[in-house]
Amino acid sequence: MLTTPRPHTGQSGFTLVETMIALIILAGGLLALAGAFAQGMVMVSGTHYHQFAKEKASEAMESVFTARDAGKIPSWDWIQNKSSHPNGIFKDGAQPLCGAGDDGLLNTDDDEDDELETLPGRDGIPGTDDDEVLTIERFSREIEITQIHAGLRRIRVIIRYRLGNLTREYELVSHISPFA
Repeated sequence: MLTTPRPHTGQSGFTLVETMIALIILAGGLLALAGAFAQGMVMVSGTHYHQFAKEKASEAMESVFTARDAGKIPSWDWIQNKSSHPNGIFKDGAQPLCGAGDDGLLNTDDDEDDELETLPGRDGIPGTDDDEVLTIERFSREIEITQIHAGLRRIRVIIRYRLGNLTREYELVSHISPFA
């Protein structure tokens, strides 16, 4: 007894086109995952820069309050940016991250010229021979003082730094009055 073969009535399996589309979608997902991983690595590698920016912003804010509290300036009018008042002592715009000059205040005319930061060495004691000196040219500091009314000013300290191709900012805002 001979049997005649029956023709196939349905399809089974994947076509080449369907496989290629699936591979393209999968490759796109893998590239997105790799990009997210790379961005995460950049963020993790920059955390110590962010902490450094926070410390420098706090230092600048303390400098403004020190100008008022320590009697380093003759009047309240001096706690302003140079463009806001003829007696203003704080420079306008972003400035290199230099140390304070003889007046002990940051972003004023007598600041040091070098962009260096000295860290304690292996002994953990600052001011000894093994201290580590770092250049910090990737950072800038801006102290912006805005008059709110006669007895109140807003202080905005912005630290900008480069991290690879990105420019990051840390901002600290406070208010100051003529009274301690």
